[in-house]
Amino acid sequence: MYFVYIIKSLKNGKYYIGQTNNIERRLKDHNRGKDHSSKIGMPWILVLKEIFESRKEAVNRERYLKSFKKRDKLEKLIYRGVEQ
Repeated sequence: MYFVYIIKSLKNGKYYIGQTNNIERRLKDHNRGKDHSSKIGMPWILVLKEIFESRKEAVNRERYLKSFKKRDKLEKLIYRGVEQ
């Protein structure tokens, strides 16, 4: 099982999109500063996760989400169905 996840920085409000087979470990790594590209935004919270059967599916979804040019499109995905 693989996950595509979006985390949000509590420091600067930016989003980070990634994929992993261990979501708990990966979030801990982000919050420990083990990932160079997300270190500056610590601490991070998980705002979305999607589950996939294969890594290939997860990588394809991650690439698709990273292709979004506008932040509002990503936020609509994150908060769909949530009262705002």
